[in-house]
Amino acid sequence: SPIPEISLPSPSGEFKSLSDLKGKVVLVDFWAAWCRPCRAENPNLVRLYNEYNSKGFEVFSVSLDRNKTDWTNAIRADKLTWDYHVSDLKFWSSEGAQLYNVNSIPQTFLVDGEGVIIARNLRGSQLESTLEKLED
Repeated sequence: SPIPEISLPSPSGEFKSLSDLKGKVVLVDFWAAWCRPCRAENPNLVRLYNEYNSKGFEVFSVSLDRNKTDWTNAIRADKLTWDYHVSDLKFWSSEGAQLYNVNSIPQTFLVDGEGVIIARNLRGSQLESTLEKLED
């Protein structure tokens, strides 16, 4: 199914939109600084981003944080180097979470270059093997 648009502010206040990444394989990652399973998955996500970014893979991180300092500190601490970090700092009332019916995190949606969701909740080796297949 086609992916709903998300357009929210980045830490700098600049609005970033999911549609900016059309043509790329994108992992829409719902997470938060306070979410231990999310933070535990981040090193794997960083590794896969570093490995597959040059091949058209992007991460669009939607934070469900309430506190901007906690959010930006987690981005820095976990070395989340991609450009697409967004949050309206509304916790579970986040516009992005509402659009995607997110009621638990971490939650991910893998989107193809046409903007169609091709997989949900892939993590670790499942995400890696899916990215390998998309390369072929």
